[in-house]
Amino acid sequence: MDIAIAIVLLVLIAFVIIVLVRSVRIIPQARAGVVERLGKYQRTLNPGLTLLIPFVDRLLPLLDLREQVVSFPPQPVITEDNLVVSIDTVVYFQVTDARAATYEIANYIQAVEQLTTTTLRNVVGGLNLEEALTSRDQINGQLRGVLDEATGRWGIRVSRVELKAIDPPHSIQDSMEKQMRAERDRRAAILTAEGTKQSAILTAEGQRQSSILKAEGDAKAAILRADGEAQAIQKVFDAIHKGNPDPKLLAYQYLQTLPKIAEGSSNKLWIIPSEVGDALKGIGSVLGTGPAPVPAPAPPTATSSDAETLAAPGGVDTPGSKA
Repeated sequence: MDIAIAIVLLVLIAFVIIVLVRSVRIIPQARAGVVERLGKYQRTLNPGLTLLIPFVDRLLPLLDLREQVVSFPPQPVITEDNLVVSIDTVVYFQVTDARAATYEIANYIQAVEQLTTTTLRNVVGGLNLEEALTSRDQINGQLRGVLDEATGRWGIRVSRVELKAIDPPHSIQDSMEKQMRAERDRRAAILTAEGTKQSAILTAEGQRQSSILKAEGDAKAAILRADGEAQAIQKVFDAIHKGNPDPKLLAYQYLQTLPKIAEGSSNKLWIIPSEVGDALKGIGSVLGTGPAPVPAPAPPTATSSDAETLAAPGGVDTPGSKA
């Protein structure tokens, strides 16, 4: 009898423990639970301690209310120019209504994936390859708008959609690499030509400035040299006039200057002025060493016989008299 009572007590204690375990639930933060009573939606549990009716209420699996990131596998997409590209997408979404996410859609993650694939094909199908590669922001915005509108009734909010990678075919990649290489070579050639042109312009400008400065320097030097020579000549002229030289000294200086005219290997012919004779006469008179002047002979006197001869006709032969 005592054994039976002990067994009953043990069963009752176990039942109470099971009832307590099934009736007391703790919902963690950022989680939500849906409670069904006798198979019908009863309420949504928020984070905290909650009591349930055992064997009447049933708590469905908890839903994560945090923003979730799902990376979908690459999807083949045909562009407007009939090229097949592989696109990887990443979707950021958050469950905002636990009841709708439970009863409006069977598997919201799979639904978001399929909707992303179909929307991506519709958007990229209207773009060519170049536009698809350079218009990621536009594609992301269109995908986000379509997904957010379609998943709103599922209790899901799509915050962002990103294209992780767009991979064109290998043949197209090779062509693009060749095109980019040719473009880089063209730009390098243009930059090299521009540099050479600029260098030539700067070199010519420098040479022009150098020539101008050199010519200005030569001109100033020639002016200064001419001014110096003019001053020297003026000083010599003044000195000569102050010394009051006589013609004999001037003639001597003139003779000393003549040999300088013949200096130089290129002087094959030089002309002696007519004043040299006067200069020589002056020097001869100065030195006094010249020969004594010879007196000019007296003209002959005519005789009477000569006068008769000259007076006779035909006495003197003139040119043309014998003709």
